[in-house]
Amino acid sequence: MVTTKVKKLKLKKWKLASVFALVATTLVITIPVVRSQSPSIIKIDGSSTVYPITEAVAEEFQKQKRGMMRVTVGISGTGGGFQKFCSQEDSVRTDISDASRVIQPSEIEKCKAAGIEFIELPIAYDAITVAVHRENFVDTMTMEELRKMWAPEAQGKVIRWNQVNSNWPNAELRMYGPGADSGTFDYFTNEVVGKSGASRSDYTPSEDDNVLVQAVANDPNAIAYFGYSYYEANRDRIKAIAIDNGNRPVKPSLETVRNGQYQPLARPIFIYVNAKAAERPEVQEFVEFYLQNAPQLVKEVNSVPLSELEYQQAMERFKNRVIGSSS
Repeated sequence: MVTTKVKKLKLKKWKLASVFALVATTLVITIPVVRSQSPSIIKIDGSSTVYPITEAVAEEFQKQKRGMMRVTVGISGTGGGFQKFCSQEDSVRTDISDASRVIQPSEIEKCKAAGIEFIELPIAYDAITVAVHRENFVDTMTMEELRKMWAPEAQGKVIRWNQVNSNWPNAELRMYGPGADSGTFDYFTNEVVGKSGASRSDYTPSEDDNVLVQAVANDPNAIAYFGYSYYEANRDRIKAIAIDNGNRPVKPSLETVRNGQYQPLARPIFIYVNAKAAERPEVQEFVEFYLQNAPQLVKEVNSVPLSELEYQQAMERFKNRVIGSSS
């Protein structure tokens, strides 16, 4: 009786062992089949102005690749983006940098020190848009009024609208703008104040243009400046100021940017590609996809496309691996 039970117990153990062995064998066979290759990663960071374009391109590119490639797009501002792009640390360095201005000599030197060569590619035009609440009393501003408002010597002194123009109300002036790492900040201060980086600092800064839009949309006494696409996406909530550069007031638009009337706040915007990274098939394919699809996607995110010839020239520059800045 006991012997029979022992035999049955041994039989059950043998059956369980056989099942486990079979499962183990099955796992060994099937694991190589279900294991998938990790997607290649392309790292991008930089300008908040260029971000909507690059993000739109990245989304379309990843859809086409069906998960085989991953593109990460950050917003550190143009200056912050170049810090990563020119970093000597592999874990920090990006493959592509979005920029709303040309690379500066100090940034070029930093790239050289890290052994990084780059290809500069224009991808669109932008109009720095000065915006206020839709119910704000101002419709036009001169360049001199902008300078009076934003110059370093205005800090703590020009704090009410009527101090900029005596015809404007005696209302508190609340100011918002990009932070010091922003290419838009660099370009605006250079054109308005006369020196890149020269600005009063008693304003509320943000590298996220959506934060600046929100501030203006919620405050009738606020003023801010940011990339044109953010104005276009919110034109039912905010008002663009027409800028008078000595001829007549001109509002930013696709037409006034392309025909050169919106001056001096219109500018080209760029991507910078690490030349070594460009030799990787996924980066090369992404950049070519970017330039081929930019005319359509730039319009879709409310930015201003280059001409067909300019996109062709950018593609030739990339394919020929033209190193350095053209400026």
